[in-house]
Amino acid sequence: MTTDATADHALVAAARRLADDVLAPAAQAHDQGGVTPEAVAAVKASGVLGVNAPAAYGGADAPAAVGREVAEILAGACCSTFFIQAQHHTPVRTLATGEEVARERWLRPLAEGELLAGIAFSHLRAYPKLPVRASRVAGGWRFDGRVPWYTGWGLNDMFLLGGATEDGEVVFAAAEAREQPGLAPTAPLQLAALTGSRTVGLVLDGLVLPDEAVAVRLPYERWATQDRPKNTNTNPAVFGVARAALDLLDAAGDGEAKETAAVLRERIHVVRRDAYALVDEVPAAERLDDRLAAKTRAYDLMRAATTAAIAAGGGRAFGLSQPAQRLAREGLFLVVQGQTPEVRSAHLAALRA
Repeated sequence: MTTDATADHALVAAARRLADDVLAPAAQAHDQGGVTPEAVAAVKASGVLGVNAPAAYGGADAPAAVGREVAEILAGACCSTFFIQAQHHTPVRTLATGEEVARERWLRPLAEGELLAGIAFSHLRAYPKLPVRASRVAGGWRFDGRVPWYTGWGLNDMFLLGGATEDGEVVFAAAEAREQPGLAPTAPLQLAALTGSRTVGLVLDGLVLPDEAVAVRLPYERWATQDRPKNTNTNPAVFGVARAALDLLDAAGDGEAKETAAVLRERIHVVRRDAYALVDEVPAAERLDDRLAAKTRAYDLMRAATTAAIAAGGGRAFGLSQPAQRLAREGLFLVVQGQTPEVRSAHLAALRA
């Protein structure tokens, strides 16, 4: 939950400057033409990439509430750029507690914003299917298969690749984000929203990474037990997109739009408070039904906010130069981003109720 200390944190102020000066003015162009290297350079320079990184490695080690506020601000300004930088924080957390050699090689430049990281492991949730198979070879690990979804290609410097072995182990290793022997990108994916995030598939055909690149190895079930509860929590980006849509309503200049924004803002405040309290005050594996209920309610309110922004804007809101239609499409993307079977079932059940 936002407190005065959170609102006054230096990284929150930095995120607001980044959003106001760079991301929001470029959001429509990013949506249509792709996030630019210049925007990524501004993200790196802002300090936000180190928000949850250990101070010993040059990070901010900020409270979780600060990270959520930063995420809301960036998502509301330009969801494509937000989504690219959002991938960065999982490799940072993984390396911070992972194998020493990989940590010492990568963590400081990631924490200080010198490098931007991506991720390639959501396919592990398909286990026992093996979209990406990891096999032991002399001095390292070989990866074969296809990563269906990789965000930030051409903008990331490195990424965390996950593969599963035939006998039920998962292996996470750091790799340079470039075409190389055993690694090639597909053509960019054409998406209804966030095409600007430069998302591709990755084709792995004998990519070999040395033992020194391995950040974590552990049994699949142990990893899955840690992973499953995470996506039951509400993504702060949902509140960021909703907030941006309500700002459009406030700017519409008529009483009905402003009244609608005020009503929705209060409802969003309540579900946001409840969702974040579950994260901060309840052990991660507990009250999953309550977390899912808050998540689906947040989706409902985000959809209401973006629909209201379109309704207030009328036909002109559908022009590709207009932010209302972009926010509505970004909201739809967030509904399925990181979706697990449990989240899907809870959301469909809520829509039937």
